[in-house]
Amino acid sequence: MIVSHKYKFIFFKTAKTAGTSIEIALSKFCGEDDLITPIIEEDEVLRNKLGYRGPQNYDLSSASDDNNFLKEQQPIKFYNHISAREVKNWLSEEIWNQYFKFCFERNPWDRVISCYHYYISYLPPDEEIPSLSDFINSDIIGGLRKWGFDIYTINGEVVVNKVCLYENLQEDMENIRLKLDIPEKITLPQAKRQHRKNRNHYSETLNQQDQEVIAKLFETEIKLFGYKY
Repeated sequence: MIVSHKYKFIFFKTAKTAGTSIEIALSKFCGEDDLITPIIEEDEVLRNKLGYRGPQNYDLSSASDDNNFLKEQQPIKFYNHISAREVKNWLSEEIWNQYFKFCFERNPWDRVISCYHYYISYLPPDEEIPSLSDFINSDIIGGLRKWGFDIYTINGEVVVNKVCLYENLQEDMENIRLKLDIPEKITLPQAKRQHRKNRNHYSETLNQQDQEVIAKLFETEIKLFGYKY
């Protein structure tokens, strides 16, 4: 996640919504006082090669009078997929109320497939790869709610100013740029795309039962953003 005092925004990073690419792209425009949380090593290598700012000002383990953007002077460590609930509890009310808060959401059927390919890419070579159906019926995809809807809501209520859609990625990023008065186009790097080789439409990959399981789990998001299958 990013808290930019320079452009007065808070970016909440949801999972499997191009969040890492967006975060890297936004870090190009961050100032030295802005808060940027760490990402995994391979993506930090990419960010470093691009010459953008890396992790900074996220570990406030020692309370300091210099941390005037916090609600209270207390030891705090911000992290990648942090929730709005935690950030609201920690940041000063002035920053929470005045900064533009946004995140991205994604068609849940496509999001689950993306999560599956990411998951199996990190399995040990000797471990059996689960089928997509087995993955969908496991407890693992419950984490997508934790790192999705639960990030940008508090008690089920959306608390960010804008939930952008992955399907409108380029258009929404340009609208965000104009809103924040960022001086040049936000160019997204290709982070994590190597994990998924098959880019077919989810309807060609998921059987009817799998689609229904996903529809039930992400019923709220589907209604909220008008997704259909």
